[in-house]
Amino acid sequence: MKSSTYTVTFAMGASTLSTEAASTVQQAAAAAKSNGARVGVTGYTDTVGAPDFNMQLSMKRAVAVKDGLVKAGVPASAITTAARGETDLKVPTGDQVADQQNRRVEIGVTVAVAATMSDGDYCKLLSSTYRRARPNSGTDDAGVPQAMSFCDNEPARGIPTLVKALQDNKVAVPPRT
Repeated sequence: MKSSTYTVTFAMGASTLSTEAASTVQQAAAAAKSNGARVGVTGYTDTVGAPDFNMQLSMKRAVAVKDGLVKAGVPASAITTAARGETDLKVPTGDQVADQQNRRVEIGVTVAVAATMSDGDYCKLLSSTYRRARPNSGTDDAGVPQAMSFCDNEPARGIPTLVKALQDNKVAVPPRT
């Protein structure tokens, strides 16, 4: 897993994105456009105002950031939002203290980094995909029987031939993950 965190700050009582905040949201969106990315958006406030109001305001801020991410191309289904109000202050302060660092939304982007299978395993996967796609034809394509025989000891030699045979037969080549 690869994670990145972005922070957007807000003016006192505001839940709209400033130009600087919108730029940060764009950066987070660029990182989140990877396949399988998950995005957590959490809103916060400082301690000025009533706790109930601050909880609502922190959710409005989180929703504003989520909307910006969606407009930038991040699927809404990949984003979760949460509100923390005046809890979990970035800068510990007393009650009714204004601090912009506490008036924030944190954007956490997590991208799953896929493990790549070994040449041998991938060669075997290509072979079995070929056999399933052409069960009654044997191995008619030139070089396929030899390419399959390479899977145990020299898989790197068999992979290109198997990929080409699948493509020539209009069979989807499985991903190497």
